[in-house]
This record gives sequence, C-alpha cells and structure tokens, in this order.
Amino acid sequence: MTEDAVTVAPHFYKVVLENDRVRVLEVRGKPGDKTELHSHPAQVAIALTDGTFRFTSPDGQTMEAELKAGQAMYLPPVEHTSEITGTTEAHALLVELK
Repeated sequence: MTEDAVTVAPHFYKVVLENDRVRVLEVRGKPGDKTELHSHPAQVAIALTDGTFRFTSPDGQTMEAELKAGQAMYLPPVEHTSEITGTTEAHALLVELK
C-alpha cells in the first residue's frame, strides 16, 4: 500500500480519534482541493455536507462520487488520489477499520 492519507494530505485529513479498533478522520476541503496518492484500510464514510469527489486509482481509472449530507457508505481498502469537484466545501468523517 502507498502512504497514509494523513501523512500525504494533512490539509485534507485530520485525525479526530484513534484507538486499537478504529481511526476517525475528519475530511474537509474546498472545490479544487486535491491529494497525492495514498491508501485507506476498509472504512465507513459519513458525509456531513453534500459533496462531489473524484477518486483516481494508480492505474488511472476514475470514480466520481456525489454524497449527500447524512449519507453513509462502506468502502473496501483502497489506493487513490482524491479531488473535490463540486462547487461547495466538502466535509465528511472517515471511520477507518483496523
């Protein structure tokens, strides 16, 4: 796996809780904010505001995601870059499973 999300993009990810079972990251960014390639273990994402994102995998494949405030989704382990593609600030929590 590539580098940790917080190490690669401290402007985008902030640790708000960590213990032996989970790590909770706050995700916050403005339209156009991007990250370098990084990895996450299996995780649950919870949107705090509406947000639109583009995720690009190491092989160049992209996935667009539009999350609505209050929406939660499970994601398997992943390596990607992230970009906020919407017109408003995005705010979410990621619960990384250990």
